[in-house]
Amino acid sequence: MKRLLTIVVLMAFCLGLAFSTASYGLEKLGKGVKIYFFNGGPEGGSFASIVYNGARQAEFDLGADVTYVWSNWNNPKMIADFKSAMAANPDGIAIMGHPGDDAFELLVDQAIAKGIIVTSQNTDLPRIEAKYTSVGFGYVGQELYASGLMLARHTVRLLGLGDGDRALVYGLLSQPTRGLRSKGCIDGLEEAGVTVDYIEISDAVNTDPPLGAPVVAGYIAANPDVKLIITDHGGLTGTLEMYFKTAGVKPGEIMGAGFDLSAASVEAIRNGYTAAVHDQQPYLQGYLPIVQIVLTKKYGFAGLHINTGSGIVDASNVEPVAALAEVGIR
Repeated sequence: MKRLLTIVVLMAFCLGLAFSTASYGLEKLGKGVKIYFFNGGPEGGSFASIVYNGARQAEFDLGADVTYVWSNWNNPKMIADFKSAMAANPDGIAIMGHPGDDAFELLVDQAIAKGIIVTSQNTDLPRIEAKYTSVGFGYVGQELYASGLMLARHTVRLLGLGDGDRALVYGLLSQPTRGLRSKGCIDGLEEAGVTVDYIEISDAVNTDPPLGAPVVAGYIAANPDVKLIITDHGGLTGTLEMYFKTAGVKPGEIMGAGFDLSAASVEAIRNGYTAAVHDQQPYLQGYLPIVQIVLTKKYGFAGLHINTGSGIVDASNVEPVAALAEVGIR
């Protein structure tokens, strides 16, 4: 309830600002504020595009000057991109935390020492956030481990899985912090007695999800008793139907589950290939960090920690959000 109230207040603030600006000729609050914003994935990627759409709307609503960075979900590139952003000396940088605290901390120290506001979205940086909350370092995104656990438990109940059933988690355990969501999936399945196999998503598949089709097909061929495949990646979740069709799997024979709504994942639910998708509302992960930086720049507000992990979408509730997913908002 507290999380929902925080989001409603922020959105109401921005809408009120837009109306008052139009009515009274006031300048937009973000005018003159220069921001570098990290979308995370490749340009045109299903998840990163929704994040971008949210940030673009905030840029318009607040009048900020935003430069967008696409990092292909590549951790070394995120670090290199941060160094480039810092060299441009903007007012603020909104980063995705996939590389982790150890990789980012010294760089964030340097940026904040230069007077640059830094905040985060999608994957949290708990040590850095605790260190710099007072100067605007916040977080907008899901709680990673809890989200993985939520999806696994929901899907177990939905499909009636238990002792002797087999599942695959295709995830990102190797990444610090970000891998907690994969761990949550595994733990949620294992607590129900499900036998869990694991495959790490390669850098190539991370950037271009269709490249994972032979990986999934090969796994299914070697494990024909598998009942569930969880993909811990928005782009891969949107590709689940293609994976199953490539492997010759018919609807309902093996079920998929994963993260992040998209037009493709909505169709996969409708078509009987995907059982459940955790919705972390990536649009807000774009919109609210821009608001954070502008409010900190203008008024010195501290960082806000906002959990956007809203819940699970399956065949019982997909239609109310389908239209929004199809236009890149949900």
